[in-house]
Amino acid sequence: MFRDALREEIRAAIGRAAVAGRLPPVAVPAFEVEVPRDRRHGDYATNAALVLAKAAGASPRQVADALVEAWAPAADRVAALEVAGPGFINIRLAWPWRRALVAAIRAEGDGYGASTVGAGRRVNVEFVSANPTGPLHVGTGRNAVIGDVLANLLAALGYQVTREYYINDAGQQVHNLARSVEAHYFTHFGRPRPVPEDGYHGDYVADLARRIAEADGPRWLEAPEAARLDHFREVSVAAVIEEARADLARFRVVFDVWFSERSLVRSGAVDRALADLRARDYVYEADGKTWFRSTAFGDDKDRVIVKPTGEWTYFGSDIAYHLDKRARGFDLMIDVWAIDHIGDVARVRGGLQALGVPPEALEILIYQHVRLKNEGEALRMSKRRGEFVTLRELIDAVGVDAGRYFYAMVAPGTPMDFDVALARAHSQDNPVYYVQYAHARIAGILREAAAAGAAAGSAPPLDRLEDEREWALLHTLAELPEVIRAAGLRREPHRLCAYAREVAEAFHLFYTHCRVLGDDPGLTAARLAVVEAARTVLRRVLGLLGVCAPERM
Repeated sequence: MFRDALREEIRAAIGRAAVAGRLPPVAVPAFEVEVPRDRRHGDYATNAALVLAKAAGASPRQVADALVEAWAPAADRVAALEVAGPGFINIRLAWPWRRALVAAIRAEGDGYGASTVGAGRRVNVEFVSANPTGPLHVGTGRNAVIGDVLANLLAALGYQVTREYYINDAGQQVHNLARSVEAHYFTHFGRPRPVPEDGYHGDYVADLARRIAEADGPRWLEAPEAARLDHFREVSVAAVIEEARADLARFRVVFDVWFSERSLVRSGAVDRALADLRARDYVYEADGKTWFRSTAFGDDKDRVIVKPTGEWTYFGSDIAYHLDKRARGFDLMIDVWAIDHIGDVARVRGGLQALGVPPEALEILIYQHVRLKNEGEALRMSKRRGEFVTLRELIDAVGVDAGRYFYAMVAPGTPMDFDVALARAHSQDNPVYYVQYAHARIAGILREAAAAGAAAGSAPPLDRLEDEREWALLHTLAELPEVIRAAGLRREPHRLCAYAREVAEAFHLFYTHCRVLGDDPGLTAARLAVVEAARTVLRRVLGLLGVCAPERM
């Protein structure tokens, strides 16, 4: 609310200064309106004079003086302007404008903080997309939360968002799963076979084989190998995906589209992409392989796109897949990938550029691995060896709210240690507990007020608000639109968690020093309106994170 309005006032001041001859008429460069580190300097500060100085041919302080003189802010909006340091302008807001925030939040409700910056552009957010070769583990849980929260943020910014899961059901990995299930199937009927070295060894593989044996009996023992493996692959992949759907839904992650790689291959889209690349001279043959000229697009070497066996490499089908997304009308494609896929970024981008897709149409958000701490020791995870902790087990251990919050609160590019003991703690050391407790405390205050017959009412006397502790909380609540914008546009969902804690801390400080339910009905009503605004903001942030806002704890 405040930052956008201040940006407009600064632009207007620049225009007036130019009309008055204090500044030359120049294009207004991008400038910042920020919260000062030391709040004693003001409520906000801008570097507009510093970035304008070169074009204006004057020192930053001269430009700042000209802007302050030309600003002429309304007394009910800005109380003071001060030029500081090399040319920063510190801004202190007037109480009438500060109080107006309470009314604005109450009016917008759960829509507070939303914007139209996305202008209805269609965005495809593709995330999780784990190979359908076993249960989702704690690493894919991080992918799920990053993608889901980012999708929530983009929707709040006015984008049309589609959540998509890409099922890699056409490659070697699902064939290896089928062969692993086959070994257990034969063993089930007393004809032991070893699990292939490159197969999967978890208990879930034996369970898949048992299900097939119970459904079909021994009929596949003597069936042709190709037919048997086709059936085992189809049944196993379907079972794994069904469990993934259930686990993700429990984790409050629901996809709009589940897209099969196999359907893409069968449609001929992958072959058409290769033919198009060949026609544009971006594909050549060497050493019995088909290569893509990825060095033409910044890669360190050309990459194999078709193996000697005729099988596509992963990035080859990825090119066709993203072309399909574009054909479905998406303006922007955002993929959430684990760090071990970072080598594919340049080649996928290059393949799309070679086929005419602008580079800005695809963003790939890379996240680092997760280490699950269990009594101080990190557990190793591998679907093939069967040594992994499933997402389902993590949810059972810490709950959905803690799981989602902990995954979201670490920047995607930072390796994460998931502290199970902390996530389970019912104490203020637990970040999600601390924030949820603040919301529950607010709900309790409002229940107590209702029981006492006190309420903010439809038009509380906000002019009674004049304590700086009240403003400290309101100032924090005012930042929600900026936080949503920054978190969404910079692809940094962890900003929501940091902000949620700031709101909780500001509320606790306010409540400690400002008595809400007192003998003064007018002040009580005004402060209850502030409490309601804080509840709205906390509920909004927790909702974007996919975390519950409890009424009691």
